[in-house]
Amino acid sequence: MMSVPSLYCAVMMPKIFKRSKSDAAPSTRSKILPSLSRKQVGDKVPRRGNKISPVIGLWLMKTAGWRTVGEIPNISQAVVLALPHTSNVDGVYAIPSLFALDLKISIMGKHTLFKVPIFAQLLDWMGIIPINRTDKGSVLQASIDKFKSGEPLFLGLAPEGTRKYTESWKTGFYYLAVGAGVPILPVALDYNTKEVRFLSLIHPTGDIEADLSKIYAQYQGVMPRHPERLSQPLQDINNAAK
Repeated sequence: MMSVPSLYCAVMMPKIFKRSKSDAAPSTRSKILPSLSRKQVGDKVPRRGNKISPVIGLWLMKTAGWRTVGEIPNISQAVVLALPHTSNVDGVYAIPSLFALDLKISIMGKHTLFKVPIFAQLLDWMGIIPINRTDKGSVLQASIDKFKSGEPLFLGLAPEGTRKYTESWKTGFYYLAVGAGVPILPVALDYNTKEVRFLSLIHPTGDIEADLSKIYAQYQGVMPRHPERLSQPLQDINNAAK
């Protein structure tokens, strides 16, 4: 039976070799954020602990001409923001970067997916947390409780909530961070520079408007695969900089 990384490679390699919409020259890449490698990830950060996945992930990133930059604070818990998300292809570059760092970022999935034991083991390895989505309030509380358990957890969320244009972000991620007492770690996928960027940690103050402004500002200039689908808050921050 193929391992998950091997299966991923077999399925996604045809896509990863396709040229992205930007062919940025090395000189356009970030000169502020340093390159990020597995050796720079601290011991408190959730890890997969797999020896093969980092090798495959790094090879995929280099083959595609992408790299990972920034810094991951040595903390055990955080709400991780994945932005901007305008294409299914985003995962082709994001997932290998996580493998390369041996970084485990969990996401929420329907609890019904875990009914089959073998499939449930695979989902657990992938970092998917079972959540009953029938009650929105219970989803938030269940997520908070997951953090309150004290186990290492980086929970990945996409505030835009869609790959299409949206006028605003869903703010559940913010109230989750406040309720759980954990920081927010923004991550950007920039097709212009071909970088997965780990940005500056945000500690929510309870003033959502002020904190959202700090988060928006970190995405200034980040180019998605489909610029026309960029969410309005990120369009506004780019227009304000002109």
